[in-house]
Amino acid sequence: MSRDLVHIHADESCLGNQFRGRANPGGAAGLMELWRGDSWQRRDFWVFEPDTTNNRMALRSALEALRSLKRSCEVHFVSDSQYLIKGISEWLPGWKRRGWRRKGGTIENLELWKQLDAEMARHVLRARWVRGHAGHPRNEYANFLATTAAKEQMSSGGLVPSGFDAWLAKERERGRYLDFREDLPPV
Repeated sequence: MSRDLVHIHADESCLGNQFRGRANPGGAAGLMELWRGDSWQRRDFWVFEPDTTNNRMALRSALEALRSLKRSCEVHFVSDSQYLIKGISEWLPGWKRRGWRRKGGTIENLELWKQLDAEMARHVLRARWVRGHAGHPRNEYANFLATTAAKEQMSSGGLVPSGFDAWLAKERERGRYLDFREDLPPV
């Protein structure tokens, strides 16, 4: 069975983590790309929670992305969340072997991890970490979407046409990402 190759660049935001005793609104978002021979088909998604954590929103970024795929795909998932990427690639298999327990106590966000595990089982997933805020345009765009979702407390309601090209054009007017080749598939 031939699977589509989907690239997902996801990020999360949680505003006000430094404050105690008040709500910390958060957003999770991503850019989904499907290479179709000579061009990209791009879609965006974003969700928010009124009071949350960065780790919870990182999990939501992966969950929302994988849930939106209607059939089994090969997924290249990129995030700047070490919690999420290490969880997917290192911790999750051990937790499952130990009956959803970890050596150091309870698993934070256990229900989300179980949901993510079920979604990942539908796909062939390769997770990769990228340093955040380091000039990676797709990651910066996902960050923009997540931060906007947290600030404005809004959700996209599923996949929507992407604003990446317009965002990139504005960034280039500011002198950023001039050498980025959006017409090529990522490596």
